[in-house]
Amino acid sequence: MKVEIRKYEQLLITFLGLMAIIGYILQHLNLAPVYTAGFDQYNIAHPNLQFKYSANLLLPRVGVVVLLMVVYFWINLFTIPQLRLANYRSFLIYPWVLFQLLLLSFLIAIGVNFATYYAHPAWNNYGEFRLFALFGYNETPLTDLWAGFDRALILLLVYGVFVCIREFIIYRIKNSGSKSTYRILIVNQMSAFLCIFLLLPNLTSTLHIINDDGIYRAYFVFIPSVVFVYFSNTYWLFPSFANTSGNTFQLIWRLAISTFFYSIPIILFPNRGGATPNMLLINWIIQLVVVTPVTWMFYQQRKDKIRELRGAEIALSKTTADLKFLRSQINPHFLFNILNTIYAMALIDGSKRTANAIQKLGDMMRFMLDDNHLDFIPLNNEVSYLQNYIALQKLRIQDSDDIVISEKITVDNCTYEIIPMLLIPFVENAFKHGIDINQKSWISIALTCDQKGIWFNVRNSLHKVDINDPERKHSGIGLQNVKERLTMFYEGRHRLTCETTDKEFIVDLIIKPETFKI
Repeated sequence: MKVEIRKYEQLLITFLGLMAIIGYILQHLNLAPVYTAGFDQYNIAHPNLQFKYSANLLLPRVGVVVLLMVVYFWINLFTIPQLRLANYRSFLIYPWVLFQLLLLSFLIAIGVNFATYYAHPAWNNYGEFRLFALFGYNETPLTDLWAGFDRALILLLVYGVFVCIREFIIYRIKNSGSKSTYRILIVNQMSAFLCIFLLLPNLTSTLHIINDDGIYRAYFVFIPSVVFVYFSNTYWLFPSFANTSGNTFQLIWRLAISTFFYSIPIILFPNRGGATPNMLLINWIIQLVVVTPVTWMFYQQRKDKIRELRGAEIALSKTTADLKFLRSQINPHFLFNILNTIYAMALIDGSKRTANAIQKLGDMMRFMLDDNHLDFIPLNNEVSYLQNYIALQKLRIQDSDDIVISEKITVDNCTYEIIPMLLIPFVENAFKHGIDINQKSWISIALTCDQKGIWFNVRNSLHKVDINDPERKHSGIGLQNVKERLTMFYEGRHRLTCETTDKEFIVDLIIKPETFKI
């Protein structure tokens, strides 16, 4: 799923430009009213300069609209993609973009200048030329080719700020991890709503279906309140309290506060009686009593689809993570080393240690087959897998006073559940990067559990990587994958810190129960 903000914005600009041109054509065909009183008075005073609608009104206005649309699409289809594809080495792209902005500003200025020369908007006191007035009142066009350049440049710079905000939002949404798909869905719907919201009044105004300015002012202050309430309730408040019980009062007062906040724009609506507090109260009641129940109905109809989307996203992320775990934890090289170790022990001291090692390896394989596909497992099962892994790794390490491996695991009275294979990556990396048989090495593993949560700490010594180490290319599941799983299942209830000192690498993980937040 892609973020469609740019597409909806381009559709909006296209339709607004086309409707403006259609409105001009309707005026030319006398199917829509047009203000030409200024032209009529000028014709009386200057009989040699007669006003012609096509040359003095239609073509100049259409030309300016087309010019602005061309500049807009040039920026969005050429300039902005160049910036998105640029990297830290492409420093020449920034002067090139600045040159484009200056050139486009000049083209807008000179284009409006030419249109002003033929339109003579001063004859009509700029009555039909509000777009021209945006670039300054110019009663002597073409005498100064730079007239309006400053305003055109300011217009493009303001749009540039908007583009920066837009691109930042798109970047954050696309890189929001496991929630990106869900957030893209919301943003796309909001963009579509905004596009329709701005197009409807423009369409009715162009076709002169509604000519009452009061209705348009009411539309622009009341409808946004409805839209804000809809998105806030559907994607925030209702889902937050859908699976909780006993929090009805909290939901009600949050609905009351949010609807009141979204009703505040109604005070911008001009009221001859000056009773804006009453209008605010009425709008608030409508949003709370009418709009909110309607949004609840829409939410009930769509919540299954939303849950399916979120469920499919989580399932896909979990499957990808489990595959990475499987590839990294039980890789052929690891199994080959363990089997070689077991074979050597069988030749040296008989079957007792061999049977013990084989049993531990079998328990690990059983865990992979039985528990690894579950969302949550008892913490004791995770600890058993962790202890078996540590025991098998110890078998591979030669007896040496320079290698110290300590573990302190106290989870006897812990009843928490945990996502499978969450802790093992840190231990695996500790053995992979913390042990060097030719240097002093150490690994310290501590795991405790109480009513306040789970605390896991791993420390290991640091050594230079041996280029001949066959494990060098097996980097494990990676810290990023662990972070994604923690965010997916323990958002707001975990804290992971990784610290590197001169001599050791330290991992500290805290997981809180559902009733606690970090």
